[in-house]
Amino acid sequence: MKWMFFLVLAVGLVLSGSVSSMPQQHTSTLEGLVLGPDNKPVANAAVTYQSGGGSAPHVVHTDGQGRFSVPKLRADIYDVRASAQGIYSDWKKNVNLRPGQITTLTLRLTHAPETPAAPPTAQR
Repeated sequence: MKWMFFLVLAVGLVLSGSVSSMPQQHTSTLEGLVLGPDNKPVANAAVTYQSGGGSAPHVVHTDGQGRFSVPKLRADIYDVRASAQGIYSDWKKNVNLRPGQITTLTLRLTHAPETPAAPPTAQR
């Protein structure tokens, strides 16, 4: 009888491990690269993203190779831009994140005299 308990326990552990490693189908991943005006990757750039529904913006930072990743985002439409040391990218508007998929962007920084305004939500 003890072996039956351990068998059931082992099968349960195996199944729970395989389920947790499966991608979540209701979320998406946004990833990409931030390039500077010189076309080189920008480390520690701020990447701002907000949902098309007008939710508050969120920020992540690039790694040493200018790459960023935002896993487990709710599938939705987002607006995304990058900034570093007073230089900004244009907004990438209406980036459609589909459930269970990875969306990859390249954001290019250009010189800007002032912080670009957030895109208006009424134009969607």
